[in-house]
Amino acid sequence: MHLFDTMQNRFVELDLRESGHVSIYACGPTVYDVPHLGHARTALTYDILKRYLQWSGYTVTLVSNITDIDDKIISRSAEEGISEHDLTTTYTKIYIQQLREFGIADPDHRPQATEYVSEMIEIISRLIHQEAAYEIVGSGVYFSVNAFDGYGALVGRTAGDLRESAQARITSDEEKEDPLDFALWKAAKPGEPTWESPWGPGRPGWHIECVAMSLDILGDGFDIHGGGTDLAFPHHENERAEAEASGHAFARHWMHSAMLNVNGEKMAKSLGNFRTLGDALKEYGSRSLKLAMLQAHYRSIMELSDETMAGAIGGIERIDAFFRRMRGAGIEKSSISEGMKQRFVAAMNTDMGTPDAIGVIFETISGGNSALDGENIDDAEVALATVTELLSVLGLDQIDQDTDSDIDSLLSKREIARTKRDFAAADKIRNLLQDKGVEIEDTPDGPIWRRL
Repeated sequence: MHLFDTMQNRFVELDLRESGHVSIYACGPTVYDVPHLGHARTALTYDILKRYLQWSGYTVTLVSNITDIDDKIISRSAEEGISEHDLTTTYTKIYIQQLREFGIADPDHRPQATEYVSEMIEIISRLIHQEAAYEIVGSGVYFSVNAFDGYGALVGRTAGDLRESAQARITSDEEKEDPLDFALWKAAKPGEPTWESPWGPGRPGWHIECVAMSLDILGDGFDIHGGGTDLAFPHHENERAEAEASGHAFARHWMHSAMLNVNGEKMAKSLGNFRTLGDALKEYGSRSLKLAMLQAHYRSIMELSDETMAGAIGGIERIDAFFRRMRGAGIEKSSISEGMKQRFVAAMNTDMGTPDAIGVIFETISGGNSALDGENIDDAEVALATVTELLSVLGLDQIDQDTDSDIDSLLSKREIARTKRDFAAADKIRNLLQDKGVEIEDTPDGPIWRRL
């Protein structure tokens, strides 16, 4: 399998620490609010990567963290008048539940930052010993960017470039040795949660948490570190610097998934186009939303629009119509098409090319319908088996909660009647469904239904 490695800025063959086993760390959310579509897309990227690798025969360990201590959490808890623990517990539960509703499998490990403070303190102590960090009394401990050769390599920049371009937005403590230096440990402030440390009470900086969690669970030199493109700098670059400066081998490969636009604009609360995952699931259903995301390559900006979602909803209707038609004709699954499987594998092995992989599935659906039209039962059985298996690899085989099994059953009976040319019985079922407020559209791929 070849992936685009952000660090190397090119496509590379997946080079594993341990043959047959893939270790992945994917940055999770800071839980101070409900999850949005950006969170969902990032989680989906690494869920699909794990699903595909497991289907391909690998053992996969996926870690995705929860950041439960952060400036935003402290600010939000103060606004709501509740403790940071209560706030993060609430939003962590919502995040996990909505990802499950979206069809994302739980990772193998979901560590929380506050569980790893002692490990963070140990790494910070080592950095100070290595003269890669220094203490400012009353402020905290800072990483010394000048002590780490190659800072900025993850994003193809030098420290000088980053210093110049980011000068205006970097928080600069007058006592810091360099404006790029960043906090490893923040001294306690009134009203904030704190932990004891060799530098006095305080709390960890953001970046050090992922270093502690990933290395503790996956070990040195784990295979893939992933997250959204917005995390490449400074978060991931700072993680890399902390880990390597403290003497650890860090990620062998770096993956970054792109953000999404809503109706042509970057999703943002200030633009009024902010979409939560919960609202999107209610409006579109989990499979339609997932299909829309997978039809855009994970490294491409996804456009979420009425047109995009109409196409995705139509795609799910086409998939469901195919299965209804096969059931109605009494088709059973046989062996999978090796030709289509290899084309699917080729697409996924090329930097997880889900758009092309989905194209293979829809081509197989068309072939299966054509086979059934020509009463070629053997080919229809192969198509059914192939579509079923390949959809499961992409997590698209689940049924949305609002699917009506009674309607599907009536449609299957109608297809059987149509196959037997019993059109009176077929029309009777159509009229019965119309009385229930259900419209049927007969398509070459089978009937599609929608509520009026």
